[in-house]
Amino acid sequence: MKRNILVGAILALFVLVACKNEAKTEGTATAETTTKTEKQGQAFIKDDESTPNVLDIAIGSEAHTTLVAAVQAAELENALVNAGPLMVFAPTNEAFDALPEGTVDNLLKPENKGALANILKYHVTPGKYSKDFLKKFKKLGQANNQNVMVEVKGDDVFVGGAKIIASVPAGNGIVHVIDKVMLPPEE
Repeated sequence: MKRNILVGAILALFVLVACKNEAKTEGTATAETTTKTEKQGQAFIKDDESTPNVLDIAIGSEAHTTLVAAVQAAELENALVNAGPLMVFAPTNEAFDALPEGTVDNLLKPENKGALANILKYHVTPGKYSKDFLKKFKKLGQANNQNVMVEVKGDDVFVGGAKIIASVPAGNGIVHVIDKVMLPPEE
């Protein structure tokens, strides 16, 4: 119950931020032009002093260039730099390559932005739990309001069928590197 309230609060915050950003851009042609040509928000502020957030970690990883391209196409950068804490289950480039041919290219098209955002939000959970602590869970509530199953096999932890192969602490949470892209169940 608490987890559903927390997920709801996080999603409400995303909506509030989006509405606030939209209100700022309405009214003048100059503001609209700036929004279309220049990305705005917390994700685009340069900061060389604080601990890297989950987005910084993904951007800095050569193994996650496809994930970063997807986050950018879905315009979710600002969501990943919020205070959190956030757990991001980050599929590697190889995990994206294992999808059926053309899947990634299709999802990156502007007309599929909603579907892409849903898939990416399925990879985000409120909280900051280590791989070992995740062993205590049977399921996690994701940012897209769906649940993902957690399974333990020996010392390995699988989330949504994807194996956690590494974990990197971040300033606003933790990035769990996974070997598979998790696809949300169709409702």
